[in-house]
Amino acid sequence: MTDLRDRLGRAVFLRVAGPDGPANRARIHDTPGPRWFGPERPIRTVHGDASMFIGGLSALLLQSLHPLAMAAVSAHSGFRGDPWGRLQRTSTFLAVTTYGTASDAEDAVARVRGIHLRVRGTTPEGLAYHAADPHLLGWVHAAETDSFLRAHERYGARPLDAAGYDAYVADTARVAEALGVIDPPRDRRALAGLLALYQPELRATPEARAAARFLLLHPPVPLAVRPFYGVLAANAVALLPSWARTVLRLPRLPVVEGLTVRPAGLLLTQTIRWAMTPGARSRLE
Repeated sequence: MTDLRDRLGRAVFLRVAGPDGPANRARIHDTPGPRWFGPERPIRTVHGDASMFIGGLSALLLQSLHPLAMAAVSAHSGFRGDPWGRLQRTSTFLAVTTYGTASDAEDAVARVRGIHLRVRGTTPEGLAYHAADPHLLGWVHAAETDSFLRAHERYGARPLDAAGYDAYVADTARVAEALGVIDPPRDRRALAGLLALYQPELRATPEARAAARFLLLHPPVPLAVRPFYGVLAANAVALLPSWARTVLRLPRLPVVEGLTVRPAGLLLTQTIRWAMTPGARSRLE
């Protein structure tokens, strides 16, 4: 069982972190120096938990609802041609800014800001977008933070109390400000208020529906893994706010979700957590 656990843990880590994962992990955790967040900060607890797998997919679905943000992703991110590469770059950024030295975190933010400056264009309707627009960055940040928070609250090994989740939102605000977000929310109430302010701008464009079909129905995973990914996807959908599911035209089946989807999601995250131990925290990070 130990051998099975280790092999499964390595496979998950390499898929999420990529071929450079071991080297990046060593640099992130072993390099001495001050960090943005100390070991006691809630952001470390949330971002180091297996619930991030569900929260990350739910965040992508939620973020797709802003037409300008989705247009930028569709035209410039290459998520269809290289979905695993995009996942690995995103997971590395999260790991560096959460656990790495302050110097490495600042370098990572500078690289992302440089990319954002070059990403601009127009939607099929002729609306201009720019990835460095603080308003769009604010939406991406709010959707991601809310998804990670709610995933941890529902599937986390040790959910935080209300003050802990407020502190998590405050932690993420530091990264958001570094990326160019203006006055990001610093507690859960402000986060909910910001999401509500964005709602009139949101809709399911053809690009958003195509992204949802790709993520939910045609994922780039081997057939043997499809049942497990199906559990992940079902729970990512169930995690979405009800209004977001309505906009994306994703069905809501409360009885089925309560009896089968959520228990399966809890079992999946427990299995991932089991596979990533011993050394679970460092492997997942």
